[in-house]
Amino acid sequence: MTTATHARHGTGGGGTGRAVRPRRAGDAVPALAQAVIWAGAAGVLALWWSDTESVVGAAGWLTGAGRITGLLAGYGCAVLLLLMARTPALDHSIGTDRMARWHAAGGRYTVSLVLAHVLLIVWGYSLVSRSGVVDQTRTLVLDYPEMLKATAAFLLLTGTALVSARAARRRMRYETWHYLHFATYLAVFLAFGHQLANGAEFIGSRPARAAWYALYLTVAALLVWYRFLVPVRRALRHRIRVAGLRHESPGVVSVHLTGERLDELGARPGQFFRWRFLAPGLWWTANPYSLSAPPLAGHLRITVKAAGGHSAALARLRPGTRVWAEGPYGAFTADRSRAPKTLLLAGGAGITPLRALFETLPGEVTLVYRARRPEDLALRGELDAIAAARGGVVHYIAGEPGGYSSPLTARALARLVPDLAAHEVYLCGPPGMAEAAKRALRVAGVRRRRIHHESFTF
Repeated sequence: MTTATHARHGTGGGGTGRAVRPRRAGDAVPALAQAVIWAGAAGVLALWWSDTESVVGAAGWLTGAGRITGLLAGYGCAVLLLLMARTPALDHSIGTDRMARWHAAGGRYTVSLVLAHVLLIVWGYSLVSRSGVVDQTRTLVLDYPEMLKATAAFLLLTGTALVSARAARRRMRYETWHYLHFATYLAVFLAFGHQLANGAEFIGSRPARAAWYALYLTVAALLVWYRFLVPVRRALRHRIRVAGLRHESPGVVSVHLTGERLDELGARPGQFFRWRFLAPGLWWTANPYSLSAPPLAGHLRITVKAAGGHSAALARLRPGTRVWAEGPYGAFTADRSRAPKTLLLAGGAGITPLRALFETLPGEVTLVYRARRPEDLALRGELDAIAAARGGVVHYIAGEPGGYSSPLTARALARLVPDLAAHEVYLCGPPGMAEAAKRALRVAGVRRRRIHHESFTF
């Protein structure tokens, strides 16, 4: 293992002339968002309660539970789509990573509710009609309005849940997983008519139907606007193109981009875009890559490590290639910082957002950069120059995989970073490294709320 350390220069009071003074992060926003979501769920339960006079017998309890799970599943579908609508107000205050975790957890709950709804309704109706479960299923699917569409929606939702399981995700490309998720939109569209046609809460209540329409139409409008129309509008307005490439280290390339009025995008160090390169084999997908340098009015830069077909193909881009950029996204910015001292902890390709923050965060900033081999330490010359210009400290740690976890112990980190517990920490790296680092930081006394991590794995 090799370690190189740069001593602190100057007073450490700021960056290189583009420092961004942090604003106090809105800690209340995630809690408020969760409170609103749960309040909506309570409202859905109230809708069932107000429409139910009494529950009698096993059939009544089963069908009542089926109605509740169906209502909550319908509400859950709207919430899941809202979380992935990429609404800037939510994304920049809560964070893409956190909303993705909420979406994943909500997806599991929603699919479970859908399964419970189907089983409970079929079972309850079979008791009422005194028929077998198979016969009752056939009757529901073939004779009830909108049920063929609902059956197709059920199959699409369960299929999406299967491909979202961790074991399945590991075996497929990001692009494949991403496009399979568009089946969710179709499933929700097919199921919507079934909810209004068969839901007892909606059949006899115009206010309930109006509220349900308002919920779904609002979510649909946000999805269409932010997922589709805004990217097209920005592509036409900013006309981003590839300006050039630079190979930084083995398998790592920086893509320099130019365009018109790029400052209007409002991008900040630490954020990322979803990039769609209009080149053969690349135009059909938009992949997330962080900015690796502070954004300028006419220049953006990303630095990408070849980890798959899409990222490897970027090294073959030609200058002049048109680019659509969706974003900026993420709350991995200076807004999260409250302390005058900051530790940036990078592993491998995780250096990209931290390099931009290293240049711009005010106060005393220390960077610890871990890679497997010395030659894998990308952007090292830039980091040295930033450390010298801003009076920062950078530690390079490189070694073979067998010693990968050694610098991620509480003792090792405390030795590299004096007064570690008083630091705000920004962490970006591979999942294994990030989890080990978070455990070590907690053991070293860093408070959980001071550890900021955004994962870009799917």
